[in-house]
Amino acid sequence: MNQGNFIISTDPHDDLADAGPDAETRAFIVDAAHHGRRLDHALAALVPEFSRNYLQQLIEAGAVTINRIAATRSSQKVKAGDEGTVELKPTPQSQAFKPEAMDLDVVHEDEHLLVVNKPAGLVVHPAPGNWSGTLLNGLLARDPLASTLPRAGIVHRLDKDTSGLMVVARTRAAMDLLVAMIAARDVSRQYVALAHRTWGGTITRHVDAPIGRDPRNRLRMAVVETGKPAQTDFELLQDAEEGCWVRATLHTGRTHQIRVHMAHIGHPLVADEVYGGTPAASMKRQALHAFRLGFVHPVTGMELEFHAPLPPDIQHALGIWGLRYNDLEWLTRHAP
Repeated sequence: MNQGNFIISTDPHDDLADAGPDAETRAFIVDAAHHGRRLDHALAALVPEFSRNYLQQLIEAGAVTINRIAATRSSQKVKAGDEGTVELKPTPQSQAFKPEAMDLDVVHEDEHLLVVNKPAGLVVHPAPGNWSGTLLNGLLARDPLASTLPRAGIVHRLDKDTSGLMVVARTRAAMDLLVAMIAARDVSRQYVALAHRTWGGTITRHVDAPIGRDPRNRLRMAVVETGKPAQTDFELLQDAEEGCWVRATLHTGRTHQIRVHMAHIGHPLVADEVYGGTPAASMKRQALHAFRLGFVHPVTGMELEFHAPLPPDIQHALGIWGLRYNDLEWLTRHAP
């Protein structure tokens, strides 16, 4: 079988005699595409379900051979035609890349991509503390071809407790094009959010403030001078005594960008306790919803635009604060 430009043996007789019951030994032959690469980089292409750090540990432990000799240096260069083996044992990370059937709200699907309306509470891809039950697991179960793509075709993400629209690639060509489009800011993404404090001032506000790791708390992001450029446009939709209902348009895609920028201008999102918000209006998760997604289809060239209705918890919160909500048409009529 060919995987990651390696020739991989699936013959059970190739397994090492001393491999434990939970171990798997894969035999491989380095092809021309990986000639001259570092051993750890080449192995990462062979077994993408394991991190390069873990593979480096295997090399140091003597679990990798090249031409029947144990390899001990990750920086060792491999050559086309080299034959090797790697003995693998399951880790939470490797076990994470498994199909798990789940109901996904797919609002568009064609042979190249699909658009998903992600519910709040669903993690996008496996990470420490969430090695299963993620969108990636659901995509692998829904489409066997997803296993041939990095991250099952996921090209951008939403935070666990943010609901709304995401585009996912179904082919490698579409994935590469979508990644390039997002980097070039050719994908339009709009959100609505419920935040603390009345808005005040001008209805629209452009925030241009770099975002990076918070030097005082590495588990969160912050506006910092050394951060990456980040721009967000905000527009007030309606004010209430308790807070404000706003629309946000992303021009960059930094981690937690809307949440950080809203906190930076003094309006942390309702229930976003990481960035200074507190539970209110019955909301128990950050009140943020990706309601609109627009882009030119990377393969067909057709202009596409999708809208996701507000989830019930945000609708309920708006009602508690006496804010206007008249279905999604009200939002789309006012969208730029």
